[in-house]
Amino acid sequence: MTEIDPKKLPKILYIEDSEESLMLVRRLLERDYILLEADNPIDGIDLAINTRPNLILLDINLPDLSGREVATRLKNSLPNTPMVALTADVTAGARERALVAGCIGFMTKPIDIDTFQNEIEEYLNGKQEFAKEADHHRKEYQQELVEHLEKKVHQLTKMAEQNKFLDQQNKHVIADMQRHQRLLKAAATVGHNITSILDLDELLQTTVDIICKEYEFYYSGIFLLDKNKEWAILQAGYGEAGTSLIESNYRLAVDGDSMIGIAVRNHKGEFSADVADNENHSNSPFLQETRSEMALPLIAKGDILGALTVQSEKVNAFSSADIDALQSMADQLAIAIRNAHLLQDLDSANQEILRAKTFEAIATATGEAIHWVGNKAAPIPGSAKRINEDLLNFLAIFKSLLDLPPSKRDGHPFAEVARATFETASIIEADLPAKIDTLKSMPVSQIPLVVDIESTLEDLGIIKQSAETILNIKEDLIGPGRLSQNEAFDIPMIFSATIAGMGLPAGVITSTYSDALPQVWGDKIQVGRVLINLIKNAWEAVDKSKDAKIHISARRADETGFVRIEVSDNGPGIPPEIMEKIWVSFFTTKGDRGGTGLGLSACMEIVSQGGGKIWVESEPGKGATFIILLSVEKS
Repeated sequence: MTEIDPKKLPKILYIEDSEESLMLVRRLLERDYILLEADNPIDGIDLAINTRPNLILLDINLPDLSGREVATRLKNSLPNTPMVALTADVTAGARERALVAGCIGFMTKPIDIDTFQNEIEEYLNGKQEFAKEADHHRKEYQQELVEHLEKKVHQLTKMAEQNKFLDQQNKHVIADMQRHQRLLKAAATVGHNITSILDLDELLQTTVDIICKEYEFYYSGIFLLDKNKEWAILQAGYGEAGTSLIESNYRLAVDGDSMIGIAVRNHKGEFSADVADNENHSNSPFLQETRSEMALPLIAKGDILGALTVQSEKVNAFSSADIDALQSMADQLAIAIRNAHLLQDLDSANQEILRAKTFEAIATATGEAIHWVGNKAAPIPGSAKRINEDLLNFLAIFKSLLDLPPSKRDGHPFAEVARATFETASIIEADLPAKIDTLKSMPVSQIPLVVDIESTLEDLGIIKQSAETILNIKEDLIGPGRLSQNEAFDIPMIFSATIAGMGLPAGVITSTYSDALPQVWGDKIQVGRVLINLIKNAWEAVDKSKDAKIHISARRADETGFVRIEVSDNGPGIPPEIMEKIWVSFFTTKGDRGGTGLGLSACMEIVSQGGGKIWVESEPGKGATFIILLSVEKS
């Protein structure tokens, strides 16, 4: 048996998009020929030019290009390569159009397996068919080419328009992606600031600056609620407009119709694509360029803190990505604000503890000393009083002796007392003769100046008053340290007893308290001392004038578990430079009017021991208000 060299086998290229037809032809031809396959016209043309087969079989109904168009294309590139149409198209003129297009033969499907190989061999050996009425069919084929070309032009035009539209959409998508990237960068920057900026004012201002610069918005501002949640107050704003609004104390009512007010009340974002159509837009004179606006609530752990406003000079400026990113940023910002508030509260608590500990340290450090001084001073008022009485008695004795005639003077009982006095003076080493000589040497006019009973009695009064002041200091300093007798008691009862005990002119003190005021827990005697001290200070602050007004009030405190008591006056107020000093032991503004400087420090000690707080609020010229928080009775 003779072995066949594969290199000498004829090459046949079959261009067919039907896998079933390819399989059938493959079984019929692959043993005797080198069979090349392409399932689309473009690949078939490339494969034909690159391999230069001996015969090309063409399906007529191919995608994109028909078999006839492939034949026409290859006729110019491979003029000596025979091409045969292999098709199921048996319509009139199909054979002729294939032949005028460049094919040399026409075979129909289904393939006759008995004759198929012989026909292939014939075409390889030079068989060729010719079209009848070739000119007529050539015109039909040319018309077909023109129609197909027009169809392709329309398809390409439509495709070009679609590509243009897709290009525009891609540009929008790219722009949105770039914007989204900026949003993510801005959010990341704000997130970084949340962890790195601890000062609230700096955090808020940095946030609005980042929003406007990174998002390219016209304006941004942050409102925070006041303690009663009645007003949203602008705390940070972008650019000159923000500075001007803050300087004007810009605020919006929470129960008003502004977008900020609505966002705060509803705990939900408000959006306006065109503020010209939105009656709730707050038209500020500093923000005349605003065309669209959003207001996003600042909520942390369910607590509404304020709102973020973002404004643009473009209509419909906010995309869904903007809204989502800004709301996420607002949520982060709310957490940062809450943390900043907690930090401020912690700092205030630390300052309060430091202040209380400082006062406690001062009181503790001086307690034993003042107790010792007080004990030593305790006998002084009584001694001064007895000296005063003794002096008056001596004066009475000597006056009686001077009024007697000399003959009766020596025998009078008072004379014996006088002589005994002089003998006592010698015992205590009082050199009376020297004093007599000194007095004799003085001009008569000067003697009354050095022997002045009125001055002596005044000095005794000073001694007595100073000793009593020392004893008062001891009581103010040590009194709060006495064992507390805690119990539940009514504030109105303390108010009535204190006002009645002060003895001030009618109408000077007024009081109010809310209904159903709970009882407080503490030492009512000590609390009474606190009220007495504060009312006494207020009375002295108003200079005991006829226009003096002192008001005490009580209500439930905003702080859970406390009653708030306020003592207010219409005096001159407390200068800012001494607001903290007034709580320091021994500090007084009363000069020589008898103040110990321990009244307020004692008040603080008493209130602190009961778990409460005390502070003062004052503006020069507008009086002062002392605020006390007392714990309510535990149920």
